[in-house]
Amino acid sequence: MSMDAGTQAAAGGNSIDIDVGGTFTDCFVQFEGRQISAKAPTTHYDLAVCFREAIGLAAARVGLDFASLVARCNVVRYSTTKALNALIERRGPQLGLITTAGNEHVNLIGRSIQWQHGLNLSEIDGLAKVRRPEPLIPFTMTVGVRERIDYAGKVVLPIDADDVRRKVHALVDRGAEGFVVCLLWAHVNPRHEQAVRELIEEMYPDVNLGAMPVYLSSEVAPIWHEYPRLNATTLNAFLQWELQDQFAQLGFELRQNGHRRPLQIVSNVGGMAKAARTRALDTFGAGPVAGLFGAAHVGSFAGVEDIIVTDMGGTSFDFAPVSGGEVRFFADSPVIDRWLTEQPIIEVKSIGAGGGSIAWLNPAMGNRLEVGPRSAGSNPGPAAYGMGGREPTVTDADVVLGYLDPQAFLGGRMKLDRALAERAIRRRIAEPLGIDVIEAAAAIRRTIDATMGGVIAKDLLLKGLDIRRFSVFANGGAGPLHCVDFARVIRPDMLCYTFPYSSVFCAMAGTTMDLSHIYQRSAHCTLKDLNSGALLDEAGREAFNRIVDAMVRDAERDVVSEGFSPEQIVFTLELDMRFGGQFHQTRARSPHLRIGQDTDIEDMLRAFEEEHARRYSKLSLFPEGTIEVETIHLLARVPLPKPRMPEIARGSRDAGGACVGSREVYWTQAAAHAKTSIYDAVQLRAGNVIEGPAIVQAPDTTILVPGDRELEVDRWGNGVIRPR
Repeated sequence: MSMDAGTQAAAGGNSIDIDVGGTFTDCFVQFEGRQISAKAPTTHYDLAVCFREAIGLAAARVGLDFASLVARCNVVRYSTTKALNALIERRGPQLGLITTAGNEHVNLIGRSIQWQHGLNLSEIDGLAKVRRPEPLIPFTMTVGVRERIDYAGKVVLPIDADDVRRKVHALVDRGAEGFVVCLLWAHVNPRHEQAVRELIEEMYPDVNLGAMPVYLSSEVAPIWHEYPRLNATTLNAFLQWELQDQFAQLGFELRQNGHRRPLQIVSNVGGMAKAARTRALDTFGAGPVAGLFGAAHVGSFAGVEDIIVTDMGGTSFDFAPVSGGEVRFFADSPVIDRWLTEQPIIEVKSIGAGGGSIAWLNPAMGNRLEVGPRSAGSNPGPAAYGMGGREPTVTDADVVLGYLDPQAFLGGRMKLDRALAERAIRRRIAEPLGIDVIEAAAAIRRTIDATMGGVIAKDLLLKGLDIRRFSVFANGGAGPLHCVDFARVIRPDMLCYTFPYSSVFCAMAGTTMDLSHIYQRSAHCTLKDLNSGALLDEAGREAFNRIVDAMVRDAERDVVSEGFSPEQIVFTLELDMRFGGQFHQTRARSPHLRIGQDTDIEDMLRAFEEEHARRYSKLSLFPEGTIEVETIHLLARVPLPKPRMPEIARGSRDAGGACVGSREVYWTQAAAHAKTSIYDAVQLRAGNVIEGPAIVQAPDTTILVPGDRELEVDRWGNGVIRPR
């Protein structure tokens, strides 16, 4: 099959990858054998501005302008925080909810634990003060229609078309601009939801200006729990318009400047697709998820399979494990903002700990120093930015301690003001605590590093992973600056890796991703009754295979629409399974796509028990119960060419040629100032070894090498920081 433009774009050549973060927008360009990175402050008022600026900065480094670069690139990949920003601001259309009569309160009742969804630990501790999240669709915009389908998909009460028309008219009169349809058991039999859409399209046809978009839960989230099914459909409907507008705007701008191929959107399931094939739900957290696949790819060159992937930017600290060279961990109960969705999202934990995180004294805890989760963002930013920020941040502490060179931040494009940083820390932290500014700055740094290291250690232990096998990949603009100190908290002798593109790692990671689509359906089948020993019967196997076959057809349709052939697809089946009587499921990778004979079922059971034992120990196995499948997930992946990591020139062990000076730096571990050698990362060569204390300055990040560590440069230009 010949490749269309989308296929050619995805297949390699010159490329641009953009990752929009809370503080900076990162750009990574592969152009005629060169790799170029650039950063620009994120312009939340219009993300197209930072999109153009970041690409323009990268273009200037190869002697081109924005238009010339995009016209000569085969692919532009994009990950964005647009959906999250719109959700935080509750910026979306007025939607009407149509559900089964008698079920109108589902988004108000939710689940009892919904009050905790999306809260951090300190907020959960003060749960009595927390307000229940207001539904994105208010109760006044909710109607129930007469219809009923039972759990088996049988029509109990046919849909009342006249009732639907009356209710739809009522919602439009109240200001509805679109509709979410979520009927009981629609994931088993979607016919009534489809009938509602047909009636709405008949009333408001596309040929008229009054056309109304309709979102069906049976298409967006065909799962059996109605509350997360409703949440997923509502979120997708609420955010789709704004994202479509942004993607259309960026696509138009690219076309106007000579780029003829579709904009590719990075997704949170570890792949990319055309903007037209991307749901709003797929964009949440896509940048950090891309970072996991980038880490697995880079790790394959460095011979590292067990990785703690970290990304410390200006606003947040994201982390997740890569185990055995694979990205395996999907979130058990994925929450977007305050809403449980049960969508297949690769799990990346995030806390409010970045360079812009604000240090403050908690009066409720006796003026205890805390850092985050609030952030100064990119505007006004840390006090040192000189843009009006008055509250002390982690970046301010790093400036005061001497880790950051005020004249060399972002390669010298942004100057930092040490005096403003000192004043903010003195007024807000040092004077109230009765300590000097240096001590206060060191306390800020120790606090943030202890927080990051602590949450990583807890997460790995709860996943049943052996911390002794893991190394840290330090990404994000602030990651190499803090990695050694937060890694000490996890394990004192842990290795840390930094990269020439650490500060734009998630953007770089887009080049390592495949074309991917994921599908899910609820199943409800008992693979084995452990009391009787009976395996799933023939009818059950046929039902299971029908579900898989339907998802395979959907995948083939979508992949063909992107310009690939069905023969190129690699399928992976994962099952949400549980022991009988249990509420929570464990996801296990199935060794078979379909069920044929008894041995296929036995292989699936074995995979489930191994995964369950790995996560919860062998003592958690419950042989007295049955083993049930609740949800089937199908990942359809088209492998694409991956870039090779370019090797750098070889040098000797002595890194003296890259030393550009020295300065006094306060080292928190030693609790003392020390004269510290400063190295230029660009001048380092493979084989160079730098003994701490030392600082390595790159154009868009800074690497710290404490006195008890050394950094060795490998043949790809990566820095390996290990104990001396």
